[in-house]
Amino acid sequence: MAVHGALIRQLRYHGERLVPQMFRHQPEKYVQQMCHIRGVFTGHKICVHGVSQDPVEGIAKLTVEKQEIDENKLPEDAVVVAVKSCAVHWVDVLMIAGQYQQAPPIPYTPGMEYSGIVAHPGTSKELKAGDSVYVGDIFNTGPRSYGDYAAWGGMASYSVAPASSVQKLPGNLSFDEAAGLNGAAETAYHGLVHCGNLKKGETVLIQGATGSSGLAAVQIASAVGANMILTGGSAEKLKIASDQARGEGKVKGVFNYNEEGANIVNFVKSLGIKGVDVIYDTVGGNKNAKDLLRLIKFGGRFLVIGWTSTPLAGGGRGAGADHATANSVPTNLIMMKGAQVIGCPVAIHTRLNPAIRKQRLQTIDEWVKQDLIKPYSSHNFAFNQFREALLAKWNRSITGNCILRCQD
Repeated sequence: MAVHGALIRQLRYHGERLVPQMFRHQPEKYVQQMCHIRGVFTGHKICVHGVSQDPVEGIAKLTVEKQEIDENKLPEDAVVVAVKSCAVHWVDVLMIAGQYQQAPPIPYTPGMEYSGIVAHPGTSKELKAGDSVYVGDIFNTGPRSYGDYAAWGGMASYSVAPASSVQKLPGNLSFDEAAGLNGAAETAYHGLVHCGNLKKGETVLIQGATGSSGLAAVQIASAVGANMILTGGSAEKLKIASDQARGEGKVKGVFNYNEEGANIVNFVKSLGIKGVDVIYDTVGGNKNAKDLLRLIKFGGRFLVIGWTSTPLAGGGRGAGADHATANSVPTNLIMMKGAQVIGCPVAIHTRLNPAIRKQRLQTIDEWVKQDLIKPYSSHNFAFNQFREALLAKWNRSITGNCILRCQD
């Protein structure tokens, strides 16, 4: 079922000569029917064929290739989705350069989560062709997963996922919003709730609150009823982050760490807050860790979510891996504060214990219905602007999510 934009435009132009009368006002349906008979889906996909010195080089080496999917050669549980919106994540950029700890098989198509229209439901009893859906299951499909579906990312005209990973679009979310829902929300929930045990009335400092998982953390902390201090690199981004508090928990202060003379310790003291219960750190950095630990209450929880300030520290199979930039945390402060430093790797933890995901998804779904979680994206790009989209994410030009629109 290949809904090819150029062919549809030709059919509209030629009208009666090419299209049977019953389809003359709906050439898309004619194309869909003809392609369904063939059982072949054609389009284009972005491909990664090797690793690079750095993400900028990796993005430059990406190729756009013809896509042809024969539904008769797919696994029985496979669903074909005509992709409308695909989230562009920080991890996508690192993977493209081979700088992420997990290495997808090469070649593969990037894009860990996406939304679109069911083109072929396979043997699914819950889905039918034409359903609006999203695929936000990084554990079982796409380049962050393992197994039969690891090569099928969302940066393509079509992608393929197991039926269990394909969910119907929530009625109150757009395709763009749904495409960036689970990756960020599950990361934030796993950190704040599962690992950090964040409670109503507590105070959490969200370090790097303006990225995708940072904005999700603001929404989830607010939904829990916790108050927040937000940090970020610009006043404009921090204003957007503050607006994400949709529940009982409120933002008590915002800190721009790029301002001249900025001092997070003095700033928090100026708010009259004597210490925070939880730190949610997406940024990393040795000096940052030292300063943040000085702010934590005795027995507080320091949640390690990521290290965007030293992105190549994690290493991978790419030539540019820089293990020398790996972060360190001062053990003297950990001891004197009685602090709990907790690594929060949502993908690894869920793969080792899949049972922890059920409650997480149920709670996220409920908060989506209550409008407490609503993904925000500052930028969207057309499919032929995929390099610009990836570079914008890498260069920190994005607030929240970045979306690649894959259909005409």
